[in-house]
Parts: sequence; structure tokens; C-alpha cells
Amino acid sequence: MSGRTQLMWDEAVTGYDFGREHPMDPVRLALTRSLVSALGLDREVDVVAAKAAGESTLRLVHREDYIAAVKAASADPGSADTSYGLGTVDDPAFAGMHEVSALIAGQSVGAAEAVWRGEALHAVNFAGGLHHAMPGGASGFCIYNDASLAIARLLELGAERVAYVDVDVHHGDGVQAAFWEDPRVLTISLHEHPRTLFPQTGWPEETGADGAEGSAVNVALPAGTGDAGWVRAFHAVVPELLAEFRPQVLVTQHGADTHFEDPLAHLAVSLDAQRAVQVACHELAHEHADGRWVALGGGGYAVVEVVPRSWTHLVGIAAGRPVDPVTVIPGGWRQEVYARTRQLGPQRMTDGRWPVEWASWEAGYDPADRLDQAIRSTRRAVFPLRGMLP
Repeated sequence: MSGRTQLMWDEAVTGYDFGREHPMDPVRLALTRSLVSALGLDREVDVVAAKAAGESTLRLVHREDYIAAVKAASADPGSADTSYGLGTVDDPAFAGMHEVSALIAGQSVGAAEAVWRGEALHAVNFAGGLHHAMPGGASGFCIYNDASLAIARLLELGAERVAYVDVDVHHGDGVQAAFWEDPRVLTISLHEHPRTLFPQTGWPEETGADGAEGSAVNVALPAGTGDAGWVRAFHAVVPELLAEFRPQVLVTQHGADTHFEDPLAHLAVSLDAQRAVQVACHELAHEHADGRWVALGGGGYAVVEVVPRSWTHLVGIAAGRPVDPVTVIPGGWRQEVYARTRQLGPQRMTDGRWPVEWASWEAGYDPADRLDQAIRSTRRAVFPLRGMLP
């Protein structure tokens, strides 16, 4: 197996563009790629452009009629069929939508193939992680569900156990839905509580269909959860489940919208805590999946201040060259930020909260604490279904 990391990148993914007023500004992808380069990380990885996902690959997850609807809307945005979630406020139709969505999906599928075949130990597609798209519809800024397609491709190639860990602020509902009945896939999502955030799913009681009980795991975090609570919740649930499940591949989704500056959600997590969880995912891949790790991007709408730094840390960790949080960001990149956005870019690769301190679950819990109540709800709902003590 190659020890190299693949960074999946094709400049054309920046064409995933819902328009000037939409929060999912593709400048976040361009700025991430240029920050990776500014810090020299692209010399530590193999930069690979995979081909777009073809229709047979898309059909591993998506219905044929939905793919046809996306193609039609892509060719003529004014004719988008809103019954498929296309042409809506969240998912406006745009020319070329099918092609660029399939290209992003292809990068995640290519990442999965490279890791499974031993061509790379780790692979990163920060343009991916579009986890809300459903088999038969667009949702939440997502047209094709590249995360689900990557997992489906792993199963097609012979994987018997794939774990998916999603730390985006929003519930990974599309991936959960795609594998709801499949015990070969363990989906774990840590997200803001559905009472206060889209898509209003991801309750701890959602644990998988009959025959796949305990294969869906949801940690619904109280609004306002900060670094110590977020990292505590991750470590109170994820490592034990992965140890029991023994995945052959770990697929992770790293939406940066948990950040306290994100305009669309209500958690209070720093860049430093995001980095800490990225490090933990890397370590867990080596502990439980022979190092096989596919890491994806996701949400994130503080497109200058947060997203590029968060995903550049992810690339560095995957490459075995983690970026020191105190690193000063090169002035050339900050000039690019201003030229592109008329905003001032951040100066360091930290929010000043490194190292992140948190209390281990094994040290005890507080039954009156809202975060600990959320953790206990998840452990009680899922752990017994997997033969584990809650």
C-alpha cells in the first residue's frame, strides 16, 4: 500500500455555484486549494483529478428519474422540477449543474477507489461531503451525495464494513437514508440538535432499520456547545463504536460549519477543536481501519475566515505534515483573499484555543448537564443494540 496521500482536485469543481446571493460560495474551495499550496502541502500529496461519476455510478445511490431531472435542469435551469428539490431557494438550478455535481462525486468515488486498492493510504476531497442529497432528490445545497456514492463504491469493490463519521453541524441525513437498511455501513453523525437546525432529523432514537439495528448513530448536541463539549461528545461515542465495528475503511465528513463564526448554525466550536477532531479521525483510521481513510469537506459558510484554514489543516493531517496552529499565514494568500472577496484574511492557523482541553467520559458525567444528557441518550439508544454497555 502506498503511504502517500491523494488530494482530489479539479479546478472545475469551483463551478458548483448556486449564485451570488447563495451562502455556499465556491470561493471557499478556491481559497482552500490556494492555502494548501501557500503552505507547501501540495508537495506532500499526490494531486489527482478523477473523472466525473458516470450514470451507472450515480445509480449506486440515486434513482434514475432523479438523475434525469438533474440533467434536464442542468440543460435548461428554467425548467427545473421542484418536486425533486431542484430550482428551490436552497438548491437553485444552474447551467452545467449535473456535470459539476458529477465531477465532485467522481472525486470522492476516486478517493474511495484509491484507498481501497492501496494506491493511497489516505485521500481527501474537500469539495465533497454533500451529505444531504437523497436518492430521489436534492436537499440542503446538495445535488449528488458524493459521500454515499463513495461508500457504495467501496461496498461494490468488496468492502464488508465501512464506517462513516460526520461532524458537520447539520445531520448527515442523506448518508443515513442511503444505508438505513444496510448493516455493513455504520453511520455516525454529531450535529446541532434537530429542534434548532435543518434538517430537523438526527434524533438519538434513529438507530437503523430492522435487520440493521444500531447501524445509525446520532448525537444531537445542544445549541451553544463549545470546544470542550464537542470534543468530549466525539470521544464519548465514536472510538468505542469503531472498536466494536472494526471498519475496513473510515470515511469522514468535516463540515466547518460547527464554527462559532458560521452564519447558518448555533454551535460555538473553534478552528482548533475542528483540528483536534481531524487528528482524532486520522488516529482512529489507523487504530481500526489499517489506516484507510477517506476525508471529505462539507458545509461551512464563513468562507474566508474559517473554511480554508479548517480544510487545510485536514489536508496537512492526512499528508502526515500537520500544520502547527501558530503558523503565520503567508501574505500572498491574504492578498489573494482581498483581491477575490474584499475581505481581510486571517493571519494565523489558529483561533488561539490550542491545545483544546476536554474531560473524558470515563472520568464520569453530570446527569444535570445538557451535553452529557445528549451523550447518554445516544449511548443508551445505540450501544445495547451493538452488544455494548451504555
